[in-house]
Amino acid sequence: MAEAVTNVLLCGIGGQGVLTAAEILAETALELGHDVKKTEVAGMAQRGGVVTSHLRFGAKVYSPSIPPGEADILLAFELAEGLRWIDHLRPKGVALINTLRVVPPVVSTGLFNYPADPLADIRKAGIDMRAIDAGGIAKELGNVRLVNTVMLGAVADFLPLPAEKVKAVLTRRFAARRPEMAEANTKAFEAGRAASRQAQPVPA
Repeated sequence: MAEAVTNVLLCGIGGQGVLTAAEILAETALELGHDVKKTEVAGMAQRGGVVTSHLRFGAKVYSPSIPPGEADILLAFELAEGLRWIDHLRPKGVALINTLRVVPPVVSTGLFNYPADPLADIRKAGIDMRAIDAGGIAKELGNVRLVNTVMLGAVADFLPLPAEKVKAVLTRRFAARRPEMAEANTKAFEAGRAASRQAQPVPA
C-alpha cells in the first residue's frame, strides 16, 4: 500500500447524491485496507444548498479536512460549485466537472450572483479538467437520478483504487437497498467511465 494520502473533494448541491458517492468511495478504500477519514457539510441540502465531502485515505490519515491547494481530485456535481472549490486542487490535480447548471435559492434572493460562464473561468485556472455531461448521460439512460453514479464512473480511472472494486461496492450497495436499480447504476458507472476517457483535458 502506498504511503501517500489521497485527497478527494466532492461538491455539489442537495439531492445530487454527493454524500452517497463519498460513502461508496470511502467504503471501497476501507475494504482495500486503507485508513479513511471523511467529513461533510450539507447546508440546507434539501433546499438545493451546497453539499461538500472531504475524503482522505491512505496508510495513515490524521485529519478529515483537505486544506486549500491539497486536493488530488475535485469531483464536482454542479458547474458553479466546481468553480467555487477549484482553489482546493493541487497544481497537478485533476477536476471532473459535471456541466449541469443549477441556480441555487440564494441567487433568486439576490444574495449571490451565479457566474456567467463557470466552465470558462475553470479553464482560465489552467488545471487538468474534464467536463462531463452527466445529466445528459443520465437522461439517455432513462433516469436523471443516475448523475452521481455517472460521476463516480468518470472519476474511477483517476483514483488509486481499482475501478472494478468501486463498481462492485456500488452494485452491492444498490443490490441490497434497491435491487431494481442495481443494473441501471452499473450501466451509469460504465457510461461515466467511458465519457471521462473520451473527454479532452482542458487545457490540452
